[in-house]
Amino acid sequence: MSSRAQRRSAQQAERRRRKRRKWVLRSVGILAVLVIGGLVYRGLTKEYPGKAVATLGNQHVESVTTPHIPYNTRPPTSGPHLDALAPWGLHTQPIPDELQVHNLEDGGVVVQYNCRECQELIAKLEAIVRRYPDKVILAPYPTMEARIALTAWGRIDMFPEVDEQRIVRFIEAYRGIDHHPQQQGRVTR
Repeated sequence: MSSRAQRRSAQQAERRRRKRRKWVLRSVGILAVLVIGGLVYRGLTKEYPGKAVATLGNQHVESVTTPHIPYNTRPPTSGPHLDALAPWGLHTQPIPDELQVHNLEDGGVVVQYNCRECQELIAKLEAIVRRYPDKVILAPYPTMEARIALTAWGRIDMFPEVDEQRIVRFIEAYRGIDHHPQQQGRVTR
């Protein structure tokens, strides 16, 4: 082969390499855009556990008998509350609404049940709540309609039977998120 033919062959080979490189780079770029776009879309459309509830502010009240606006859910998810906190952990007596709401504002999740005679249900809930040394409460709530309720600031989930995966998902999603105006959204676990 003449040197001219060799040069032409080398130039054609180089063009093919450049063309292939452009095709690979474009493909990788398109793939990267699709992956990043998919992740962003997934993050924006992520379904958070429970139902969103309009928040009622975080006004402090003197006592549980102080008149205030009514709560928009039972059990409550936000609104007027005491300055004190209920201890984290297991409770055998109902916690006043005005007390538990402050726990929610501090990033707590409250797991409540309406079935005192359901010892197996209570034992299962206790086992789940014991995994979390703080920011989670278990207590009876005898005046609610559902058998089990999960509450966090502005969120509620209610159901008839223990669903461990659902409960853990709710706790993991909301536990430790502070809702005081100056701390909005800060994780405090």
